[in-house]
Amino acid sequence: MGLGKIHRYLRLVPCLLLAAPLAAASPGAAKHAKDRPHRIVSLNLCADQLLVALADREQIAGLTRYASDPNMSEVAKQARSLPVFGGSAEEVLAADPDLVIGMPARRNSAIAVLKNQHYASLDLKSAHDYAGILASIRDVARAVGHPERGEAMIARMNADLAGLRSAGRGRVAAYYQRRGYLTGTGTLVDDLMTRVGLVNLAGKLGKPSLSQMSLEEMAEAHPDFIVIDSATQRISDQGTEMIHHPILRDIPRVAIPQAWTVCGGPAYVKAAKALAAGVSAR
Repeated sequence: MGLGKIHRYLRLVPCLLLAAPLAAASPGAAKHAKDRPHRIVSLNLCADQLLVALADREQIAGLTRYASDPNMSEVAKQARSLPVFGGSAEEVLAADPDLVIGMPARRNSAIAVLKNQHYASLDLKSAHDYAGILASIRDVARAVGHPERGEAMIARMNADLAGLRSAGRGRVAAYYQRRGYLTGTGTLVDDLMTRVGLVNLAGKLGKPSLSQMSLEEMAEAHPDFIVIDSATQRISDQGTEMIHHPILRDIPRVAIPQAWTVCGGPAYVKAAKALAAGVSAR
């Protein structure tokens, strides 16, 4: 699944709120083990990442099927030994969760039945910048009963990101995807570019968050860097062939795993470091 399709999928997760309020998500949430949720189910990929990072393993009753896919999930290795659901309402009902994080896309009619079950829920919004990531971390950490883990994670991330802004030196980069899709402003990738001191070509040209750009247009714009998904470093089909066209051969490439950028979470730091290192080397 290409990054453009995944982002469109994630934008379909405005999330249906369930009827029961989430007491655990409030600032005054109890931190004792007996008061924490013990059968937590995640219903989208971004919730998977944060749940695995912040909850005890025994608290997790189910993740999505994407959680164990290394091309999409930063926590794929950890998820392999955890329950993974295929997306049906029956699986969730059987788990009898005491907390559901990240309600599914409205188009998923199989899950619509869940809204009548009165499960406690956390409506996890897609994070398109670092501030959004920090908010999601805090929300999930409080919801699972480990607010201190969220604060510790944020402190580590802030420390790791310090000093990266000088790497780009105001140079221009383009995140170029399969079949010529270009990632624009208002996205996590754009926020990453700004984080390391790069200018997003799409923003410079006034492009929307996702657009298509021909080879000729890219060659004429000639950014200082082309940023690509690591999985597209080799030609595997017509979609990747475009990225490697000879007309673009003199533009330096920086490859970042899609699993680090598809969701706003702890992997943001890995992506920022990789991007900074890639542009600093040239």
